[in-house]
Amino acid sequence: MRSILSRGLSWLAAALVGAVYGVAATIAHSFMLGPVPVGMIVGAIGCAALLIALRALTGDRWAALAAGLGMMALILIISQRGPGGSVVVPNTPLGNIWMYIASGIVLLTVMWPDTSRLRELSSSMSTSTTPRTPES
Repeated sequence: MRSILSRGLSWLAAALVGAVYGVAATIAHSFMLGPVPVGMIVGAIGCAALLIALRALTGDRWAALAAGLGMMALILIISQRGPGGSVVVPNTPLGNIWMYIASGIVLLTVMWPDTSRLRELSSSMSTSTTPRTPES
């Protein structure tokens, strides 16, 4: 029972951290330095780094999915028209590109294949097979 509780709480924490990263990156995505969308590049790198770190450190794609869902939920929420009529992510090409980039990062990170089993299988196969010597 304890592992279920700790796993659920870790997923909740991952979702909250993902939401914070998603909000920060969404607010910064429109910063341009000349023709270069610096805010979008830095935001995408930050969101990808969070999801990759969660996936690599926990070994659990569900933690990365929870963070990605938190990220996408808050991006969706702050993209709507606010009570005062303000919009953080306007319906512009830059705003639409940011939505697709963030979704793609989450999808790619969560769906990336788990290679740890392949490494374990490969190492066990190499230790179990011994080279044959020709019989004289």
